[in-house]
Amino acid sequence: MSTSKNNSLRIVFMGTPDFAVGTLKKILETDFNVVGVITAPDRPAGRGRKVQESAVKQFAVQHNLKVLQPTNLKDESFLEELKSLDANLQVVVAFRMLPKAVWQMPEYGTFNLHASLLPQYRGAAPINWAIINGETETGVTTFFIDEKIDTGRIVLQKTEKILSDDSAGTLHDRLMELGAGLVVDTCKQIEAGTATRQVQDESKELKPAPKIHKGTCRIDWNASIEDIYNHIRGLSPYPGAWTKLVNDGKADQMKIFKTKMEQAEHDYNVGKLVVAKKSLKVAVKEGYISLLELQLPGKRRMQIMEVLNGLNLDKEAHLR
Repeated sequence: MSTSKNNSLRIVFMGTPDFAVGTLKKILETDFNVVGVITAPDRPAGRGRKVQESAVKQFAVQHNLKVLQPTNLKDESFLEELKSLDANLQVVVAFRMLPKAVWQMPEYGTFNLHASLLPQYRGAAPINWAIINGETETGVTTFFIDEKIDTGRIVLQKTEKILSDDSAGTLHDRLMELGAGLVVDTCKQIEAGTATRQVQDESKELKPAPKIHKGTCRIDWNASIEDIYNHIRGLSPYPGAWTKLVNDGKADQMKIFKTKMEQAEHDYNVGKLVVAKKSLKVAVKEGYISLLELQLPGKRRMQIMEVLNGLNLDKEAHLR
């Protein structure tokens, strides 16, 4: 990193999870002047309820950046502190909805990075839903924030192919890199006064990307083989698609992370588990879903060979 700071922009960065860290890192590497970082308050997490700092806070502290962690974005003392940073641009990546008093504050406005080609997949989980819906292309968008969620005027977009074996995790990592570069390009255009503001085209049918709930994650074994395959990879590694394993008179929840499709004719009931020495398959309408990585109740995530070594299934074992 060079010693000379690019001083014409004074940036406040807002973000919380890992996805936002890549962008903040890229902004610093490009020598933009980050005068403050806004992130979520520390929260107890995990079995021990140990207090955890957000990924963005951890990175910001390591790089000696000023960090604010407001619980209420409308609080007068927070607004005063934010104003005192004297930023002329705010950059938002994977944060929460901002009140008008916040996004209107800087001279050059506030722009957001979204992990889809807006206006498609507005909402909290664009990466998951693009894969669940079987899309073959997605991308990243920077846009200026307005009153509604993900509806503001677009500055830049870049597309990214969705590969047939992508999971939400692999696509997340590529979009994080792509998005970080797009944010830097957007900052450069704003600094140069060349940033355009394109109204979002809502003439086509819009696909939403709402928050993922536990009910969303349950696998429907009666769906088409492709829909099942896309559903599982679109929720892997987090939060994970789940099903009920019915075995030995008990029904336990099981998570599935990686599968492959095998189209074939068979006479099994949908959901029936078919066991061989080196494979475990689920019968579906158009063939089988071969299980490659899963997590049994109370266990860690495992490859299928490891699972088969320790799992005793009765003749009637099935998933539902």
